[in-house]
Amino acid sequence: MINHPVPETLSRRDFLKLSSLAVAALSFRHFDFPEDPHARQLGRVNTGMAEVKLRPDADSPTVGKVYTDMVIPWLREVVGRRPWRRNQRWVETPEGYIWMPLLQPVNFLPNKPLARLPESSLGEGLWAEVSVPYLDVVLENPPARSPWLRDNQRPRVYYSQIFWIDQIKSDDQGQAWYRINERFGFGDLLWARAEGFRPLTTADVEPINPEVEEKRVVVDVSRQALSCFEARREVHYAQVSTGIMEDMYGNTFDEWETPVGVRPIWRKLVSVHMTGGTTGGGYDIAGVSWTTLFVGNGVAIHSTFWHNNFGEPMSRGCVNCRPEDARWIFRWTQPIVPYDPGDITVQMPGGTLVEVVKPG
Repeated sequence: MINHPVPETLSRRDFLKLSSLAVAALSFRHFDFPEDPHARQLGRVNTGMAEVKLRPDADSPTVGKVYTDMVIPWLREVVGRRPWRRNQRWVETPEGYIWMPLLQPVNFLPNKPLARLPESSLGEGLWAEVSVPYLDVVLENPPARSPWLRDNQRPRVYYSQIFWIDQIKSDDQGQAWYRINERFGFGDLLWARAEGFRPLTTADVEPINPEVEEKRVVVDVSRQALSCFEARREVHYAQVSTGIMEDMYGNTFDEWETPVGVRPIWRKLVSVHMTGGTTGGGYDIAGVSWTTLFVGNGVAIHSTFWHNNFGEPMSRGCVNCRPEDARWIFRWTQPIVPYDPGDITVQMPGGTLVEVVKPG
């Protein structure tokens, strides 16, 4: 197992090694947490490397570096300076400031493993959400079929991802493991430590204001914002990331534009495996939660864990949301999705209307 060392610039007294969770090759990764992980927000580094700055300013001196999947104490958010970017928010850590888009907001919330799984229309199983910064997964049926597994030497699942769990087992040390079996995946069967999952209940998908008939969702591409309306009253607002049209080098991507227009929601899934694109621009992401499809070719509003740069275009056409926003939208919009099986498709005229606008 490869551990990421805590850089000398980050005080070791602010971290606690949870090595007791490791069991042979089937274990939580050895990662670092603050001394009281329940007391404050944490941030997981979601890029290859992030610089720790003396002040919340891109031109401030670099006092340290943190690397992929390191878990950092998230003291507070501040407004700073990042030239040429919309997002000007930074995270204060014990040793300096990190540009907020480079940290996924996470927490460490372990759960007591279940002794058995309930019956469902899909057989024994339930939906469960990753409730720790990340978990290593072990492939039961090699070779790997999913591109994200084939291309990853240390595959992990991350905080807020949701999966269908269909088996429980214990290892020779009495540690419980859950098996991930994605309904719309490539057929890979994965095992991960059970403590790292929060089983979902019917309350997690319970509809919000189902009696209200006049609902609509408006996505403003220019403002990178989403609003939910009941009649003319705005009841929910979120920063989002729509399709990227141009990168920092001036390259354009017309095929990634979030399509403008008014369309009804036609399908909703608690979790889905998303894949698409081409070489150089392709993607393969498991466990994409709270997915609300409104365009026939797969464009959806959905939860996003792989970046925290909401307010700037980042997607390949979908509407990326913070997990809490995606879940609220999923519960509020029509059609209503039953926990079992967590997936519904409706015929025209469809469900709640989603209007994508791009003011000049």
